[in-house]
Amino acid sequence: MKSKSNHIIENLKDKGLKVTPQRIAVLVAIQHLKSHPTTEKIIEYIKKGYPNIAVGTVYKVLDTLVENNLVKRVKTEKDIMRYDGVTEHHHHIYCTESERIEDYYDEELDSLLSRYFSKKGIRGFEIEEIKIHIKGKYRQT
Repeated sequence: MKSKSNHIIENLKDKGLKVTPQRIAVLVAIQHLKSHPTTEKIIEYIKKGYPNIAVGTVYKVLDTLVENNLVKRVKTEKDIMRYDGVTEHHHHIYCTESERIEDYYDEELDSLLSRYFSKKGIRGFEIEEIKIHIKGKYRQT
């Protein structure tokens, strides 16, 4: 089994990107934080190991990773940008009280949506991806 850092290095190389400590640090932070972290949380995490990293560098690295589909941006209802290190197809569950975002996988739903839009379509529009952002609140049980 490959270590996380080897997997990260391989992903960067596969995209034709230079492997830099900054890119590795950002990807490690996103994977470690797991909860769709904000840029601020990513910077806070990285600064523990790399106190001199420039904030602008982290923003540039995030832009590069998004452009190369190694991470995805997720915007909350309050227009806060968060980052998702899971690039496989999935949806999101968003709690409006805690602002927690969780990944939601449902092959049956994906199949249903795909069949529906294949049949109905949207005139003059080519669908590239279908994602659902499920918004609600967690109930106390």
